[in-house]
Amino acid sequence: MFSYYLELALRSLKRSPGLTALMVLAIGFGVAASMTTWSVFRAVSGDPIPWKSAQLFVPQIDNWGPNGRSNDGEPPNAMDYADAMALMRDHRAKRQSAMYQISPSVVPAEAGKHPLNVSGHAVYGEFFPMLDVPFKYGSGWRASDDENRAAVVVISSKLNQKLFGGAASVGRSVNIEGRDYRVVGVLEDWNPQPRFYDVVNSGGFSVNGDDVFLPFLTAIQTGMSNDGNTNCNAVPKESGFVGLQRSECVWIAFMAELDTGAVAAYRDYLDGYARDQQRAGRFAWAPNGRLRDLRAWLDNQHVVPSDTKVSLLVALGLLLVCLVNTVGLLLAKFLRRSSEIGVRRALGAPRAAIYTQFITEAGIVGLAGGVLGLLLTGVGVASVGWVLPKDIAALARVDLSLLLLTLLVAVIATVLAGLYPTFRASRVQPAWQLKSN
Repeated sequence: MFSYYLELALRSLKRSPGLTALMVLAIGFGVAASMTTWSVFRAVSGDPIPWKSAQLFVPQIDNWGPNGRSNDGEPPNAMDYADAMALMRDHRAKRQSAMYQISPSVVPAEAGKHPLNVSGHAVYGEFFPMLDVPFKYGSGWRASDDENRAAVVVISSKLNQKLFGGAASVGRSVNIEGRDYRVVGVLEDWNPQPRFYDVVNSGGFSVNGDDVFLPFLTAIQTGMSNDGNTNCNAVPKESGFVGLQRSECVWIAFMAELDTGAVAAYRDYLDGYARDQQRAGRFAWAPNGRLRDLRAWLDNQHVVPSDTKVSLLVALGLLLVCLVNTVGLLLAKFLRRSSEIGVRRALGAPRAAIYTQFITEAGIVGLAGGVLGLLLTGVGVASVGWVLPKDIAALARVDLSLLLLTLLVAVIATVLAGLYPTFRASRVQPAWQLKSN
């Protein structure tokens, strides 16, 4: 029976090719605009580590007081050196790591090759198991390496390819800023988006991942300066990197892994630490700390760019306008066939048959619009770099889920748009049509 209605729908669409093409174009452009912006929004707003985000927390300590708070009373979104080191020493989390961004030079072993400027982070050894960082060769360093300020390094697969031709390089040496570091691990391709482990210092998104990870205390000891954001509520009393460490300037990111039952205790610990600082005379204000899980932290830092949200709303509005136009075109097309409907109803066709015929016709229009939308979506995704920053535009991609969603949205939206015209067409009175003819 469906094949019969399908044949009727195709005949009807062929009788008015101009109107059919107009409806297909409207659906195709509306769906393509929506799916293109959705591909970007999906990439920037997704959970970067969904299996563990509920266990990852970012603590904040108010070391600036009321004069340094934002309008909503928020404390600084990073830590100074003293507070970060205190939390690392107390170690109240299952795993934890202070971190800051670095941009050292790597000197290739081959003579005559120019140094490579790379990006990376100084972290603690717990950073890698805490974030389930994937390794191609080796692993992260041990806690004793942190304590002993060992000259060890974890490098990216990209840097490993440049330096060692992609071979297993664990145990080999890398010259960083004039000092040899022993490679203990090589990462798989790992560049989570957003870069959730250091949103403040590294920015939310980056096309290129980190190339080197060094032990935090080793980087501090060798004077490897911070290459991330540094915010100060007062000018440091001393100059240089050592002066930064002794100041109240915030420049260190911090992340802790907590089991469900340990969250309240860790929050109490942060309040207790702030009260200790108050009693010691460092803070002259009541505790004002925060402890947010990863998703809440990303929301708090407005990681999803407002441009993508606005673009998505505009695209959805365009799709709605296209659907409204399609409703009008379908209504005109269906009611123009009132005499045909009247004859079929007079011959005994039930309203359900009229519904099925016209909904099938709307579905075919939606499917054709979806196919057109697939092509336009591919063009749109390839062109988003013209209107969005490169780091964000690079995240948009066409995959199987996006293709299926495009077709599904096109068909469902068009069928919904055809409900009212179909309802009006099924209400045609056979007697009036026969009398008028």
